[in-house]
Order: sequence, then C-alpha cells, then structure tokens
Amino acid sequence: MGEQQHVKFPQEVIDEYASLGVDLQALFSAGHLGNRMGVQIVEASADRVVGTMPVEGNTQPYGLLHGGASAVLAETLGSVGSMLHGGSSKIAVGVDLNCTHHRGVRSGLVTGVATPVHQGRSTATYEIVVSDEEGRRVCTARLTCLLRDVRPADGAQLRGTGA
Repeated sequence: MGEQQHVKFPQEVIDEYASLGVDLQALFSAGHLGNRMGVQIVEASADRVVGTMPVEGNTQPYGLLHGGASAVLAETLGSVGSMLHGGSSKIAVGVDLNCTHHRGVRSGLVTGVATPVHQGRSTATYEIVVSDEEGRRVCTARLTCLLRDVRPADGAQLRGTGA
C-alpha cells in the first residue's frame, strides 16, 4: 500500500517536464499523506484525473470510510488536475474544498474521478466524484486551487534539489 504505480500522462506533459529535469511521477504523485493512505493515481491530465484508495486503514470508529479520507483523495486528484492545467510555470495551492458524503463504505476500494468545472489563468476548480466498487456515489467534492507563478525556490523543490 502506498507504492506509486506508473501514471498515464499525455505525451506533451511528459515532454514538458522532462525538458525541465522534473521527476513527473514524484511531482504528480499522491504525496506523503496520500501514500500513507494508499492513494494510487491511475490516470492524469488537465481534463481528467483518476485515482483509487482502499477503505481498509482509512475508516472512522464505526468502521466506515472516514470523510477526511474521501477529502484527501478528492484534494489530491483535484490538485493534480489543477497543476497539469497550470503547467510547469505554475503551482496549484488549494484554497477551498467542500465534500458531501452520500453513503458509507466498509470495505473494498473507492475510485475518484476529477473533472474541471473551471480552468482559468489564476484559478482552477474541479469536481471530484468518489464511487464504491459497484459504481455508487460515495462522495461529491469540489476543489478550487489558486494558480501562482513558480518562484526560484519552488523550482528547486520540484526538482528535488532543495531550496
């Protein structure tokens, strides 16, 4: 759990980040928190990001998928979409996340699909639908990210060289 699989990216995204010397798989991964929760990003483009997360290990005391776990999955997927929309010259920073929880899940895998609602120059908003293995909607989330210019220190961190 938490080991990052190979993510399917559009070729133009692969080429853009490779020319900058940025580790695309690490940059658009689930991050440390998502990895601990078992989030796996399966597909990633500015128009659609798909990821999965196990219910096991991410439950609340009643044995149901924790709402915060759904929020982590949603914010991860929406942030990846926002960063891909912004391109290599922008950093996506979440400024608003809301989640509506529709049904409980006790086991299995949930899948989140993030699609854009708005893709602007300074903000991007994604709707993220989290479903259970039967395709039933578990959670609907909306994430808005601020797209700000990359600063020199950000570029060093993105390349894994520190500030």
